[in-house]
Amino acid sequence: MFTPLTVALAVAAIALAAWCGWAAYRDQPTKDWHFIGMAVVALLGLAQLVVGIVRLATGGEAAEGTAIFVAYLAAVAACIPVVGLISLTERTRWGSLTVAAGALVLAVLQARLHEIWGGGGPGGA
Repeated sequence: MFTPLTVALAVAAIALAAWCGWAAYRDQPTKDWHFIGMAVVALLGLAQLVVGIVRLATGGEAAEGTAIFVAYLAAVAACIPVVGLISLTERTRWGSLTVAAGALVLAVLQARLHEIWGGGGPGGA
């Protein structure tokens, strides 16, 4: 995989989680600015999906199997859009908390995706 993108996405997801967690703590729903942040993180997730597919198409192999790698890539790309839609239907602090939880899940998915690819060892960088 492309480690800088993986790290950038994980850091952006943690920042989004903190931001939306702060909004939930202040008893606020997600606002337009939160959705801009979600869009940035979602675009990074789509970039991760494209990079992962390109790496597989050009002969790269995931250490723990292609099927699980592709499943994690799909989960990374879908995570923030799904919680964003949920937060639109739940216009209370719980919507913000849902986005915060989803962003934390995305950060964990990134760590696991890095391990599945090979953990940055030979061929993993």
